Amino acid sequence: MRAIWKGAVSFGLVNVPVRLFSATENHDVQFRQVHEKDGGRIKYQRVCSIDGEEVPYSDIAKGYEAADGQMVVLTDEDLKSLPSRSSKEISIEKFVPSEQIDPLLFDKSYYLEPDKTGLKPYVLLRDALEKADRMALVTVSVRTRMTLAVLRVREGVIVLQTLLWSDEVRKPEFESLSEDTHATSKELAMAASLVDSLSGDYEPDEFEDDYSEAVTQLVATKIEGGDITETPEAKGEETEVVDLLAALQRSVDKAKAAKSGGSSGSSASGDSGDSGDSGDSAASSAKKSTSKTAAKKSTTKKAATKKTTAKKSTTKKAAAKKAS
Repeated sequence: MRAIWKGAVSFGLVNVPVRLFSATENHDVQFRQVHEKDGGRIKYQRVCSIDGEEVPYSDIAKGYEAADGQMVVLTDEDLKSLPSRSSKEISIEKFVPSEQIDPLLFDKSYYLEPDKTGLKPYVLLRDALEKADRMALVTVSVRTRMTLAVLRVREGVIVLQTLLWSDEVRKPEFESLSEDTHATSKELAMAASLVDSLSGDYEPDEFEDDYSEAVTQLVATKIEGGDITETPEAKGEETEVVDLLAALQRSVDKAKAAKSGGSSGSSASGDSGDSGDSGDSAASSAKKSTSKTAAKKSTTKKAATKKTTAKKSTTKKAAAKKAS
């Protein structure tokens, strides 16, 4: 595993240097969106909804849409003025009973590994958490935003679990679940009997992701049977070249327009006359060039004809001498 963050746990007057590692990973089956005809991957472009043109990443800013639909564009300077914490510190605020933290609040999980110099205070904090049967409520800034989290112990390792803010948990407001609806005592007894018959311990290895295994087997079967699509290389570079040429052409046109716009009316008319003469000269030069090219081709053909004729006559003479 590779550490994604380095910092220290502030435990009273003791600092515990630690490294942060992701405790979970996603094994969901990932599908690609492809063109059914040739298997090419589907690409998305950043297109402006107003002018319909593609927008380069350098021209993209952050915008906040107000409740009335108005868009407020925030600049980098605006974002710098917002409160942010880049401190490399996990600050323990208090120790709370474990049952007071609703599991619904848990967001992401990370392992904390101590540096070599911080092994002893790390073990001290771990053992204290286990003995007190409490969680350490902490504040931490993994990237830029400060967030709440808890420290708890799992299999001898301190785990940091970030928490959702209280207003991020929705209230289950369902009218169909009224307080007046309850199960009868007979129904409750039957349900309790069923619960007892299905009681047991949680063993993670008893369950497996059959969907993921089925997809893997399906793909392997198709590969073995040759049912695959040969995907040609994408033509990403050509688009860049075309865009570059288009940009250069626009630059040339812009420069020409600026140059012609800066000249006066009289010089424009004079230039117009000169351009006419130059146009005639260009046409004359083009005609001469065409004549020369045609003449050159004709000479080449004639030379080739002469060589061929001479070769044939020489061959015939040689044949006549042999016959005699």
